[in-house]
Formats: sequence, C-alpha cells, structure tokens
Amino acid sequence: MNDEIELDLAQTFAEVARALLAERDLHATLTRIAALAVDTIDGCNHAGVSVIQGHTVRTEGSSNEVPEQVDAIQYEVDEGPCLDAISEQQVVETADLATEERWPNFARRTVEQTGVRSMMSFRLFAEHDTMGALNLYSRDPDAFDAESRDVGAVFAAHAAVAMASAKQQEQMEDALRSRDLIGQAKGVLMARQGVTEERAFDMLRRASQRLNVKLREVAEQVAHGGSP
Repeated sequence: MNDEIELDLAQTFAEVARALLAERDLHATLTRIAALAVDTIDGCNHAGVSVIQGHTVRTEGSSNEVPEQVDAIQYEVDEGPCLDAISEQQVVETADLATEERWPNFARRTVEQTGVRSMMSFRLFAEHDTMGALNLYSRDPDAFDAESRDVGAVFAAHAAVAMASAKQQEQMEDALRSRDLIGQAKGVLMARQGVTEERAFDMLRRASQRLNVKLREVAEQVAHGGSP
C-alpha cells in the first residue's frame, strides 16, 4: 500500500470508530459498516453482517438487498461461506461460485438468482464469543486479493466491537427498564393490598415462579392494572 492509500484507510477507520461511539442502535451501526466496506474494499459490490440470535443466524445490516438475498439462500440450505466462517474458521473465501464445489446447494443457486460470483466472510468474535460474520460480495469472479482480506479483517474487528458494545448497552437499558417496571408494580401492590415493599416484591416473585414467566413480565402486567 502506498502512503496515500494508507491515509485514506486510516481516515475511513477513524470514521468507523466515531460511528461506533455515536450509534447505540445495533442495526444502524452495522448498516453503516456495510456501506463503508463497499466504499473502501476493492472488489466489494455488496456487504452485510450476519448475527447469531439464539440458535439461528440472521442478516442484521446490509449495503442493499443483495446480501439479504444471498444470505436467505445460505440460511435455507444451511451451507455457505458465512456459515462456515461462523462455525469453522475466521475467514472463508470463494473465488467463483459458478465453479464452487464446497456448497453445491448454495453456490449455483446464488449465481443464478443474485449474480454474485465471489464472496469473502469474516467471523466476528469478542474474546471467545462468536457473534456472527461480516460478508463481502462481488459480481465478478476472483474479486478479492490479499489487500482486500487485510482491510476486510479490520472492518470485521470494528463490526465485532460494535456488536459487543451494542449488546452491552441493550442489556443495561433492559435492566433499567426492568427495575422501573418492578418498582411500579411494587407501588401498585402496596397501594392496592396495603402491604410492605418487601411483601409486594415477594408476591411478584411467587407469581413469577407459579406462572413460569420472567419477573419483569409479571411486573408489567401488575403495573398496567393486572393481578400477580
């Protein structure tokens, strides 16, 4: 890389870092990263981020509709570079899906339905927690070179940071909302039943166990006029 290219990349990654600090919404952040990947990585026509949610994988951020179309095929046939990157290795690349033999149910169908010929997928992880994959797509065969892999790896690291940060933020906000709901529900029970705060919380806890639902769900029901 010459000095001018390195400066452009440094500025781009600085922009990504600022976006991560400014955005709290996971979808908006990952969509921004996908758009920047297309603008920055040579050969990349489309980009998307797949995330693990429970036992499933879904596309959370994409530069346009093409990544979602390609990923839908992967998820349906349960094979492809994105899924291999998540489950088996950090980087998976295919030079030409038209001649690819590793994923017979995915490759030919993807070429026919989307026009995508080559792909590169990077596993997204924080410490030992795999969160998904950054996927790069091209209309051309042999679209990605060593420089593309290096730059893509940096984008993948930023995407992983974004996902980990957004998840932590969501957990904190969810905990605060749960605390507020439980507080409201205790207040309702104290006024309605004439019980102490400790007794009101015990009523909520017992109802949660009896109904086999989360304490927050019981609190929300009581806060809106229901019974524990």
